Amino acid sequence: MTLGFLGISFGLMVAGGVFTVLFVVGLIPRFAGKTDTARYEVLYEEFIIAGSAFGCILSIFEFPYLFGEFMQELPQTVYQMITFLILAIVGIFSGMFVGCLALALEEMLDSIPIFTRRIGFRHGLGIVVWAVALGKICGSLLYFGLHLFE
Repeated sequence: MTLGFLGISFGLMVAGGVFTVLFVVGLIPRFAGKTDTARYEVLYEEFIIAGSAFGCILSIFEFPYLFGEFMQELPQTVYQMITFLILAIVGIFSGMFVGCLALALEEMLDSIPIFTRRIGFRHGLGIVVWAVALGKICGSLLYFGLHLFE
């Protein structure tokens, strides 16, 4: 019971962080502005949330594995073609998403020096960057060192 509660809580925190990053960097409004489809901006946001929820469901529950077992019963050439097609589609969309997110983050990073000057945060920015980097390193070492991924 406690483990399930913790898992749901941490999942909600991570999902909230991901959505916050997407919305703070202005990825969705930027796409809508570039494609002249601003009237569909709410629909874009709903699709991103629905896609994330669907991905979480696929990674938690067992029916994708049952689908994989069904696929393996197909002839080998059909199985390989369907698998290649699925991987190609997922790879293309994942690459587009990561590329657009990287560009949006890069534009956001241009605003950090302006923000620090406006709030008067002139000293200690290097310490903050080092603290974040060391925190990520320690978290990764604990995650992989203690085999928490198993």
